Amino acid sequence: MSNQSSVILTDKDLAKRRRHRNFMEDLSAFWFLLPIIACFVVLLFVPLMQTLYFSFTDFDGLSFDVNMVGFKNYQKVFSDSSILQGLGFTLAYAVLTTLLVTVIAIPLAVQLNKRFLGRNFARSLFFFLSVPSAAVLGMIWKFIFSPLKSGLINSILSAVGLDPIPWLSNSRLAQFCVIFVAVWAQIGWHATLYLAFLQSIPSDLYEQAQVDGASPMQQFVHITLPQLVPGIVTSTFLLMSGGLKVYDLPFTLTKGGPGYATNTVSQAIITRGIGMNEYGIASALSVLFAIAMLIVTFAQLGISQAIAKRFE
Repeated sequence: MSNQSSVILTDKDLAKRRRHRNFMEDLSAFWFLLPIIACFVVLLFVPLMQTLYFSFTDFDGLSFDVNMVGFKNYQKVFSDSSILQGLGFTLAYAVLTTLLVTVIAIPLAVQLNKRFLGRNFARSLFFFLSVPSAAVLGMIWKFIFSPLKSGLINSILSAVGLDPIPWLSNSRLAQFCVIFVAVWAQIGWHATLYLAFLQSIPSDLYEQAQVDGASPMQQFVHITLPQLVPGIVTSTFLLMSGGLKVYDLPFTLTKGGPGYATNTVSQAIITRGIGMNEYGIASALSVLFAIAMLIVTFAQLGISQAIAKRFE
């Protein structure tokens, strides 16, 4: 009996020691995560709560006399044509840049993965396109797409006897220019991302497919694309999230014009809040935009997971 009781006590002691060890490991992990948690609270959670509060007030950023106005700021957001136009362009920009960059970057990565003379130079050249900041690219392309005769493209057209084109002074052409520059600037970086995934695909798969008589298109559809699914998920997530919060490129290229044709949600938030001292409306727009970003992000993750399971 004494032996049995000592065994039971020993088991209890081991269980207590195990729980104590787990608790100490959790405590150590908490201390490591504490700086990150503090940064999250100070830099994200507190400003988010302040924005939510200001969205129900008439705060102008200057006066301390703040009055509650309920949902009036949200009503103004949905009734303001300039904000709605900026929302429409932001969605169009995010969707089109994601689709176009993906469609172009994957075949480009496939070509850059092949052996040819000057392959390393070509890889570096395409990657260099994404090195300058979007603001710098916007100022450079603003000169290229200038609607004046002094613009680079229009000067070439004038030299061959053609009329200048109002690139940035026409609403549709300005939207085209912004999306074109965004796609041009991001293709190289995302092609490099896909190239990294292509180099991890075992060459045995292609060799076996060639033995079985598969054509290059069949190899691309049945081998390359399924293996690129993780890269596509990462690339499209970055493109979509970056496109929804874009500000620098449209602002430096067109200032949001002509009119509000290339205005974005981020630009509308900054203009209303800082430029016009309408912090209440800007806060309401920020809250709605944050909710929309969460919905789009979770929807995209769900779609990506479904596609990944489809190719497993």
